[in-house]
Amino acid sequence: MDRPLMPKATAVWLVDNTGLTFEQIADFTGLHPLEVKGIADGEVAAGIRGLDPVVAGTLTREEIARCEQDKKARLRMEKSIALDVKQPKRKEPRYTPLSKRQDRPDAIAWLLRNHPELGEQAICKLLGTTKNTVQSVRDRTHWKSQDIRPRDPVLLGLCQQIELDEAIARARADMPQGARPQPIDPLPAYDEPLESFDSDR
Repeated sequence: MDRPLMPKATAVWLVDNTGLTFEQIADFTGLHPLEVKGIADGEVAAGIRGLDPVVAGTLTREEIARCEQDKKARLRMEKSIALDVKQPKRKEPRYTPLSKRQDRPDAIAWLLRNHPELGEQAICKLLGTTKNTVQSVRDRTHWKSQDIRPRDPVLLGLCQQIELDEAIARARADMPQGARPQPIDPLPAYDEPLESFDSDR
C-alpha cells in the first residue's frame, strides 16, 4: 500500500493544519487511529516537526479539501512519488531511551493485568526488557514494586499501538479454542498503592 516516507511527521502536520478525521489521517499515513489521537493530544510524537505533504509532493491541496468535505473519503497519494513503505523487521533488540526505561515496570504491570494472554517472551519483545524483569514485576519482587503504577505502554511511548495489537492478536491465535485468559492474581494489589498515592496529594 502507498505510504508517505515520513508518516509520523506527515501525521503531525495533517493534525495541526487540516480538518481531516483521525481515521483519514491514519489511513493515509499507515498509523493506528489511536496514535493519531495521541498526536492530537500531545502524548505521541512530541518534538517531531510536522512535514507538509503538499510541499513534499505527496498530496495536493485539492485532495485535502476534497477529504475535509467528505469524512468518508480517503486521501490519495500523488502517484508520481508514491512509495510502498513496509514496517521494517526488527532483528536487533528494541532500544529504549534512558529517560523511558524507568517506565518499563509500569508498562509490564499494565500488560500483565490487562492482557494476561501475552507471554513473557512477547512482553520482552514488545518493551525491550528481560524475562527476569517481567517475572519480578509479576511476583512483586521488583526493587521499585511500591512505586509501580500500571500504565499503557503506548501512551508511555514504549511501543506503537499497531505493535501491541499484533502481539495480542498473535497471542490469542495461539490460545486453545474457547480458552479465556485469566487475570494474574498478584496484580490487583498494584491498585492498592495507587489509592493511597492519590489520597496523599
